[in-house]
Amino acid sequence: MEKKRYTLPRAKIIKRRSDFQNVYQNGAVVPGRGMILYVLRDPRVAGKVGFAAGKKLGCAAVRSRTKRLLREAYRHMQHELRTDVGILLIGRAGLAACKMQDAVAELRRLARRAKIFGEGSAAPRTGEHR
Repeated sequence: MEKKRYTLPRAKIIKRRSDFQNVYQNGAVVPGRGMILYVLRDPRVAGKVGFAAGKKLGCAAVRSRTKRLLREAYRHMQHELRTDVGILLIGRAGLAACKMQDAVAELRRLARRAKIFGEGSAAPRTGEHR
């Protein structure tokens, strides 16, 4: 059995402004309490993910913590998600005050609503509160 790696290589992260704009403008939106999920089926961004936190959230420390939480939540779930879509995660106010487990649970809820779980992985309901 192959051991899964939970690293997030730079090649899998959306960096170009044009790719961000493409997912933002053409992607399907799934809003949540702590984050917004954009999903786009496009070969240019397939299997990639982008993270953003706008200046409305607060100072640089708050924005950085928000993006760290988004990255960590995605990193833990990356093997369960489909690879034929591009994902953009945008942090909302209040996410920086949450714990990492809350961010993972929120991303799991949004991924279930967006139907982006992979073929062989059923979305477990561990740690989810309604």
